[in-house]
Amino acid sequence: MIKLNESYLEIKKSKFIGLVYKIDSTIEVDEIISSLKKEHKKAKHIVYAFKIGGNEKNYSDKEPSGTTRGLIDIIHRKNLDNVLIVVIRYFGGILLGSGPLTRTYTKVVSMLFVE
Repeated sequence: MIKLNESYLEIKKSKFIGLVYKIDSTIEVDEIISSLKKEHKKAKHIVYAFKIGGNEKNYSDKEPSGTTRGLIDIIHRKNLDNVLIVVIRYFGGILLGSGPLTRTYTKVVSMLFVE
């Protein structure tokens, strides 16, 4: 597993940290997520999506339905493989609403791939 990039966005006091990794197995996904949960104990949500060949998953960690769909969409749009995208959210006390939350997740992930 290799961390390829990191991004950061703050919206209405919520902090979003985007990470992208090159991975080869779901075991690596589990190890990375477990490590991030230990490192970011106070984070409210750790959402992620990965694709390894035909195996893919989008995990929203109790965020409203559909708000984290942008993670897997970007993997498909960019034809990525053997990749894990993670967004760590520290809740700032202000609810963003479904639309703004979806756009924020998509933006922080898009920032990972700006050249």
